[in-house]
Amino acid sequence: MSHSKNNPHEELSPRRQNDFHTGTGPFLPGEVVLITLNMPREKYWGAVLGISQAGLAIRGLDLNSFEDFSRMVKNGEPTTPHSVFFPMHRVERAEIDARNGDIPSLQERFFQKTGHDFIELFVQAGQPNL
Repeated sequence: MSHSKNNPHEELSPRRQNDFHTGTGPFLPGEVVLITLNMPREKYWGAVLGISQAGLAIRGLDLNSFEDFSRMVKNGEPTTPHSVFFPMHRVERAEIDARNGDIPSLQERFFQKTGHDFIELFVQAGQPNL
């Protein structure tokens, strides 16, 4: 499948693309979010690929891997974020990744640690490696 740098659905099959919400709302494709999951409890950070009644698809990483992933990107090591689907029954909470007063967003922290723009690597990640 050809990869469009502006299409956050690039890794979804055409049949699956039609199942995902692409209308209005806070969790549009390309929006950067922090997802809290249950059973088991996990946190993921990434860009929304799509959302439906069935679940949420994102391109990102387990928040426990944030430091290691940032170090790998900074050092120029080949790495790529995962595209994952979480069934809605596992999604406990979803929030937009945004600055909160003096507390920087994860995107800002990522840029400070790596010198790379999060959107460049996660939303426009058409390449297999960085």
